[in-house]
Amino acid sequence: MIRRFIFLFLSVLFVSFNSNVFAQDGKKQITLDEQLKQYKFYARSVYGLKGMNDGEHYTTLENRGTAIVKYRYVDGNVVDTILSLSAIESSEVKNISGYDFSENEEKILLYTNRERIYRRSFTADFYIYDIKTKSLMPLSTKGKQQLSTFSPDGNKVAFVRENNIYIVDLETGNESEITTDGKFNFIINGAPDWVYEEEFEFNKAFEWSPDGSSIAFMKFDESAVKTFSMTMFEGEAPALKENSLYPECRVWKYPKAGEGNSIVSVHVYNLSDKKTRLMDVGSETDQYIPRIKWTNDPNTLCIYRLNRLQNKLELLFANADNGKSEVVYTDENKYYIDEAYFDNLIFLDDNEHFIFTNETDGFNHIYLYTMKGKLVRRITKGNWDVVEFNGFDPDNKIFYFTAAAVSPIQKELYSVNLKGKSLKKLSKQAGTNHAVFSANYKYYINYYSSATTPTKVTLNNSKGKEIRVLEDNSKLKETLKDYNFNYKEFVTFKTSDGIELNASIIKPPDFNKHKKYPVLMTQYSGPNSQEVLDSWDIGWDHVMAAKGYIIFCVDGRGTGARGEEFRKMTYLQLGKYETIDQIEGAKYLRSLSFVDKDRIGIWGWSFGGFISTLCMEKGDGIFKAGIAVAPVTNWRYYDNIYTERFMRTPQENPKGYDDNSPLFFADDLKGKFLIVHGSADDNVHVQNTMEFTEKLVQANIQFEMQIYTNRNHSIYGGNTRYHLFTRLTNFIEENL
Repeated sequence: MIRRFIFLFLSVLFVSFNSNVFAQDGKKQITLDEQLKQYKFYARSVYGLKGMNDGEHYTTLENRGTAIVKYRYVDGNVVDTILSLSAIESSEVKNISGYDFSENEEKILLYTNRERIYRRSFTADFYIYDIKTKSLMPLSTKGKQQLSTFSPDGNKVAFVRENNIYIVDLETGNESEITTDGKFNFIINGAPDWVYEEEFEFNKAFEWSPDGSSIAFMKFDESAVKTFSMTMFEGEAPALKENSLYPECRVWKYPKAGEGNSIVSVHVYNLSDKKTRLMDVGSETDQYIPRIKWTNDPNTLCIYRLNRLQNKLELLFANADNGKSEVVYTDENKYYIDEAYFDNLIFLDDNEHFIFTNETDGFNHIYLYTMKGKLVRRITKGNWDVVEFNGFDPDNKIFYFTAAAVSPIQKELYSVNLKGKSLKKLSKQAGTNHAVFSANYKYYINYYSSATTPTKVTLNNSKGKEIRVLEDNSKLKETLKDYNFNYKEFVTFKTSDGIELNASIIKPPDFNKHKKYPVLMTQYSGPNSQEVLDSWDIGWDHVMAAKGYIIFCVDGRGTGARGEEFRKMTYLQLGKYETIDQIEGAKYLRSLSFVDKDRIGIWGWSFGGFISTLCMEKGDGIFKAGIAVAPVTNWRYYDNIYTERFMRTPQENPKGYDDNSPLFFADDLKGKFLIVHGSADDNVHVQNTMEFTEKLVQANIQFEMQIYTNRNHSIYGGNTRYHLFTRLTNFIEENL
């Protein structure tokens, strides 16, 4: 997915030159060198906490991945070291990359030697640790595993290896294969294909039934899906020595806009009779199955069925014994149904109701339904979006959710009861909040930050009362006292069409309103994204501000937390209104007395690179310089699930594709332009840059170009990030 995660990643990993420039008051200027080399402005947080069943304890992975330690929530005291690799004689495991407990918390499934496949998927060597006997054993000795998962009773583990599903009986050690037709680039069992993993944002395509009697799984027949190839050179960091003379050609299935997808079927394997039964998902094969989820009934499987246009979602309840299914819920939308809400489905313990979110009234809200799909009531309401569903406390019948109810640029934590009454705001401070609850919903850990406050992590009770502080970044606050910089400020402005847009501005240190400053606009602009947020972020923006640039960011139409009509108005014409609104942002800047109207630049990464390129073409010279990193230049080149969600197919909507494709406006590009891409970008293929720059060449438009060998969409590894942002910095200083 063309996603805003890039910008979150960049806030930590940006790079710079190395001199500490002192301001007139003796304070230092922020430099990128300090950020990447020294991580001086990195806001610490709390990671990897796993809540335990009792709701009173949690565990963390410590000592460089060699120990799992148990703590009490209430006081943070160590209760026990559950596993220490140093205490296990002759252990093959030197460090732990990740782990999960069995449901009864008697065993631990841990993994090491992780090898990445795509964004979420990986293979690894998995091991079983028995807490009582303190024994450690490999899950399988027949090759690395993927998606290893305990059965509900903890006596079995299912996993995927080389596109087939296996089960290991931990009591006998027997390993059995429950599918046999798996084959690379043809059939995948139990794991999604590339486009499902990327665009429906899930990795595991099998689920144990609640009683462990069966496994439901998805089968992807990708044999007819067209392939995309990518050349991998020897490179460095890491070096692929086997490619030193003859580069490798990697080939994988990648369905582009308008092209055919995998045919997905759903099956249930019964452990007792060892039979696999096909579930009825209808006769249509040109559709999506974006999730499967067991109800509380071990004989009833819920199957999500989404049409190719992605504007009709159905929940099917399938009988695991005979495969028969019925539609119990249907959500139809005049635009599209956002995949971000797919994981908000919860089946209540009364076995009579379920909870789901949708945008029926124009905002995303929580609804209660019977198991027959009849609406009981809307749980939340208002002209604001529920942006995260945090969970349901079944004992107290309380829902917890995060919403942008105060302002689109802020996020607050709320609770509401099952009747949709007693709405309470639990978060206390204005800014951005994210909560993770304990198993019994007695406690939650809140991650808070604002534009002026680094991340603060606290333990709170279910009423919102702060119990203790886990991290307040006091050291970072002290460090920042030595530096001269300005925090992000927020403004709103109206476009020439009367549309009010949110924006943020970072002014140079020692800002003087009587001077005129160049401006670098930064944006992402993708559907349902947000960059203008009241949250902590010191990165390349502040370094460029220290060099005398104003940094300006606009969340235009199509971005999130302002309701469905604002968010989805870019439907069928990605790039049109997003570009207009960035140009309107530049016009607003030109009206400010302290802005040098002839020195406005723009840059972006991924979707942001798509928009920055269009702005250079359609801005009629309003932008003096622009940068596009890993941009889409023609949506026909991108994958079909993401692209068609917003654009439908090229066959249905050719004008929508062509009218806002940078590819077809290359001869209109004005200003200095730098385009950057990783040669091994499996997401936004380097094809986008190659075809676009050829258009520039034929139009005799001069430009600068940077290709990074073997780098993916995030462009990192070894010295790559340092080189990249040195390149970007030099370009801006030389051309803006």
